[in-house]
Amino acid sequence: MDSLLNIKQTIVVEGKYDKIKLSEFISSNIICTNGFRIFKDRDKLNIIRKIAEKTGIIILTDSDYAGFMIRNYLKKTIDKKYIIDAYIPDVYGKERRKSIFSKEKKLGVEGIDKNIILKCIESACGALQDVDNRKYISKLDLYNLNLAGCKDSRNNRRKLIKALGIPENISVNGLLDVINTIMEYEEFIDLYRSLF
Repeated sequence: MDSLLNIKQTIVVEGKYDKIKLSEFISSNIICTNGFRIFKDRDKLNIIRKIAEKTGIIILTDSDYAGFMIRNYLKKTIDKKYIIDAYIPDVYGKERRKSIFSKEKKLGVEGIDKNIILKCIESACGALQDVDNRKYISKLDLYNLNLAGCKDSRNNRRKLIKALGIPENISVNGLLDVINTIMEYEEFIDLYRSLF
């Protein structure tokens, strides 16, 4: 099995299937725009902006019209000094999970070969590194700390969210993305102990 690669920047993709694809070979933080929902989701945009200021972001959207609309929107709303553009090539075909071709008949990030994606990211920023020994916070950690899936988890998350200064309506997955981007595991545990 190949080892996972770590990229210091957070990778921004369009959807969950793109994130699943990249998670197979990249251990770094990956966040989804949820497609066009990013245009109306101010909280998600603010989270991406905050993450960009902390780690920088690599925008890796599909090479179709929709992907460029999302990319350009992010580039207009986030300071460009935090952005690296990585472009996948136009590859025509149909994603395995779909029954029909996309409108432009191009593969999205989820359908592109792993090696092509890695080459695109490397040529954009030279950011590929061996995986580090960093420990990431998991959903299981959130559960064990009564921050998800427990009786008082919602109130506990609100207290944590307030301390972190992030939008109160953030999902558990969004919270996990932010925590893993802005702090180390030990920092998170120290913050948790100071709050609870």
